[in-house]
This record gives sequence, structure tokens and C-alpha cells, in this order.
Amino acid sequence: MAFPDGMTVRPAVVGDAEAVWALLNQVDEIEVGRAFTDLAEVEEDLGHVSVDLERDSWLLHDGDGRLVGYGLVRDRSAGERINLDQYLLPGHTAAGLQLFELMEARAAELARRNGAERAVLHLMLTARPTIDTEALAGRGWQRMRRHHVLNRDVDPKTDPFPEAPAGLRLRACASEDDRRTVHRLIHETFADHFDFQPRSYQKWCTDTGADSADWSVVWIAELDGHGDVAVLRTRDDRSDMPWASHIGVRSELRGRGLGGYLLRYFFAFYADRGRTRVGLGVDTGNATGAPALYRNNGMVLDFAVDTWELIVPAA
Repeated sequence: MAFPDGMTVRPAVVGDAEAVWALLNQVDEIEVGRAFTDLAEVEEDLGHVSVDLERDSWLLHDGDGRLVGYGLVRDRSAGERINLDQYLLPGHTAAGLQLFELMEARAAELARRNGAERAVLHLMLTARPTIDTEALAGRGWQRMRRHHVLNRDVDPKTDPFPEAPAGLRLRACASEDDRRTVHRLIHETFADHFDFQPRSYQKWCTDTGADSADWSVVWIAELDGHGDVAVLRTRDDRSDMPWASHIGVRSELRGRGLGGYLLRYFFAFYADRGRTRVGLGVDTGNATGAPALYRNNGMVLDFAVDTWELIVPAA
């Protein structure tokens, strides 16, 4: 495929991580107003066991050899759902669309390899992306869902550790059995969420990097008479801010203040650790009351992210 204006495309290699990181932060600054992608995140993506860099990644260079675009196809579902990432500097729409053509074809191939009859492609873009969304819609992509990235300043003086609801005990994830409980609780409490992809325990561990994760910042809540009922899964490996990946309560026990307790524990733990701001993402269509819970506990909008979808026959 010939790209316009002398532009070239090639697969990425692990050694390209710093160049890709610089590009992603350029895009962050344009779209959100600050750079927030860490080098470790890029290295993790490029080195992930599920990624075949030769076939699943693309680097787009302009005629002067400057990196202006990056694409990655990620098959984490082992089914029809395939994730696409594309980052593009402004002014390169035509080349970006050609890059999409290559990425879509590869995604369809992966879905067929998984035994699926179609490929359901998902792409996450900020609400004000550098990519031309009208041109993207012209390829058949549709905006499906909006998520909000929320954050909140935390301080030990204003965010002490909360008192647990009666009969509730919180324990850090410390064993293989605990990890399996976290996997089960996430699958139970997020099963009805948009785009949730159920995975076996082993695949979930592979996809989430369980072997290198810090499990001391993951907690399980046990309630008298009910067993393990809730999970708080966080991470503190980003320079920007600690992140709550999952705050989940079993459906029959919602409305008892368990989610609010876990949220405030999240605030207090990282305030005590010396961090000054924390964040999480929430589906604006979430029907569990989570958006109101976060808003009522002082979390504010940082930026919005849209899920775009394209469905194509498996190649």
C-alpha cells in the first residue's frame, strides 16, 4: 500500500518504545492539555505476550522521517472482540485512514483465527481527538458509549481511613486463592457492564500482567454472613496518579454503603502513601449509581473518552 506524500509505514519493535511514548504524549497534550502516558505503559503494550509486533503494530513516518502515527491491534478476548489503538498527529488524515484499513484487515484475520464469524472492533478516543471522526464515520465506525475519566485531590488531613460498615472486613490480596477470588468478584460484579469480556482465570492473568502486578494494592471485602462480597483493585505504577481499576460490589448487596466505603478507603490509602491525586474511569451509562457515588464524594471530570465500534466479517 502506497502512503501519501512520501510517508512510510513499518512494524514497531520493542526498541521503538521511547519514540512511541513521545508521540503518545504529544497527542495527550493536544487532546487533554497534559502528557500523562508513562514509558512503562508503552513498553508493556509492545512486549505483551498476545502481541505479534510484526503483524499487529504500525509506525507511520512522514517524508522527513518524523513519527506521526502509531497503530496497535490487541486480541485479548480470544473471540470476536478486537481492540484497536491509533494515535495520529493532526494533518495526516489520509494516511491515518490507510492505516485503519491495514488494522481492520488484521483484526478480521485475528477474529477468524479465534473461530468467530465476525470481528467487533473497538477503538477508544478522547472526546476531542486528533483523528478526524467524520472521516472515521465514513469508514463505518460508530460512536457507541462515553466514559468519563474522573479525578480527585486527596490529603491525609481531609481523607482519613473510613470506618468500615458493620460486619465488613477488608483484606489485601495476598495469595493465589485471593487472586482467584478477585477474578471471580470482578466477573460477578461487572458482568452487566458495557463491553465486559469474560475470561478464564489464566487468560485474565496473562492479559492483565498478573505476574508483575502489585497485589498489595488490591483488596477483598468480606461481610458477616455473606462471605467475600466486594473488590477494590487499584494500581500505583503511573506517575500521573494512582488508579482504581475496579470497585465492585455483588448486586444483592448494593445500597448498603459498601461501594462508598471502598471508594473512601481508596482515597485514604493513597493520601496516606503521599499521593496527592487519584483517578478512575466510569461509564456514563452505568446503571448501578456509580457516577452519582463518585460525584457525591468529590470526584470531578478530567476528560471524556468515547468507544467507537466497527463490525466486519472475519477474514
